[in-house]
Amino acid sequence: MAGAVDPGRRQARLAELITEYQVPGASLALLHEGETHEFAAGVLNVETGVETTTDSLFQIGSVTKLWTATQIMLLVERGELTLDTPVAEVLPEFRVADPEVTRTVTVRHLLSHTSGIDGDLFLDTGRGDDCIEKYVEACAGLAQNHPLGATQSYCNSGFIVAGRVVERLTGKGWDAALREQIVEPLGLTHTWTLPEDVLRFRGAMGHFDGAPAPVWGLMRSCGPAGLICARPADVVAFARAHLGTGLLADPRAMWEPQVDIPNPHTLGKQWGLGWILDEWQGRRIISHGGNTVGQAAMLWVVPDTETVVCVLANGGHSAAFQHALATELFDELLGLAVPPVLGPPAEPFETDVERYAGVYERAGSRMTLTVREGRLSLYGAATGALAGLRPPMEFDLVPVDDVTFVGRPEGEPRWLSAVFYELPGGSRYIHLGVRATPKVA
Repeated sequence: MAGAVDPGRRQARLAELITEYQVPGASLALLHEGETHEFAAGVLNVETGVETTTDSLFQIGSVTKLWTATQIMLLVERGELTLDTPVAEVLPEFRVADPEVTRTVTVRHLLSHTSGIDGDLFLDTGRGDDCIEKYVEACAGLAQNHPLGATQSYCNSGFIVAGRVVERLTGKGWDAALREQIVEPLGLTHTWTLPEDVLRFRGAMGHFDGAPAPVWGLMRSCGPAGLICARPADVVAFARAHLGTGLLADPRAMWEPQVDIPNPHTLGKQWGLGWILDEWQGRRIISHGGNTVGQAAMLWVVPDTETVVCVLANGGHSAAFQHALATELFDELLGLAVPPVLGPPAEPFETDVERYAGVYERAGSRMTLTVREGRLSLYGAATGALAGLRPPMEFDLVPVDDVTFVGRPEGEPRWLSAVFYELPGGSRYIHLGVRATPKVA
């Protein structure tokens, strides 16, 4: 049974949940039965004590990718390119390490995370309007994480390249094109990309272990992959435009499945064009999450009821917080059960864990898996530009079946899932955090 929103209860529960999950501050907006409701709780920065309000701007992180994908789809609808246009046709200067991929990778590959380009290159190319152009030049050395189109692995680099495609076809910088294509047509007053614009509003600071993060945000070159700052109501308005013809003539084209996600236990079962696709009790769900430096965002849409929920947080156990909030909210609003997080099996499952030991590595991450007293243990650390910004993680992996494992870092309330698999050529991977990381040793 669908239910009405109880503003008093929802405000109280938001405050209780951020306390339970040690989130300094959070803001929530939801569209239900045609009406938008907004809530906020906590503080934007524990050191200043500035109160979180519904108009506060948070970093929405990779939810930005939906905006960049929408920019591309607007250009597709105008006939400027097709989804199967090779990137090199629009950007003749584009290069990656593999010459065949350079020649054949398409826009569709970029928007569905199937390019195989090693995707976590975080590179500061300056603050100028040419920062994305310079970033694409630096992609020339990027190796393949997996063969083109062979599987799905999250690729920030691919979306930055897509942002450069937008720049080339619009003749504007990505930030300016975003405003012209989406922000201004939708009348969004609290959606910005540059810190000097965010400074005009109440802006959230990310936190690690209860303290402000060492830096406020990522480098400007990451714009199309994750630099939008917004209030939740603006994100909800953006998603609402995908339920009709507010932006695109056919927004549902972005919901068409492009690839199965090898690990379906994290965010969803398939990837569309930008959107993550799932089903809850037979109902279509489209969503996307985002994480930056100590900030976390989540956007869910239930198209058949035109229900949209966006929650933004600035630290704490944000993934567990998001799941707890969604679980009770969608039950209250729609009687819809959010799938539980995969945890250890009721009865221990025995499998050969030795075969999974080794080193798994891609741009930005190195994981070492060892066997200790019959248990598989994972140690993972960020490499490259993010090495000092994210703490390493270490935990045991508990088998659920022969290829699926779960683990939980100390102090974390939420289990993480990992799936081991092989591609037809025999190369081995671990799929963790929506990324395929190849076994290298």
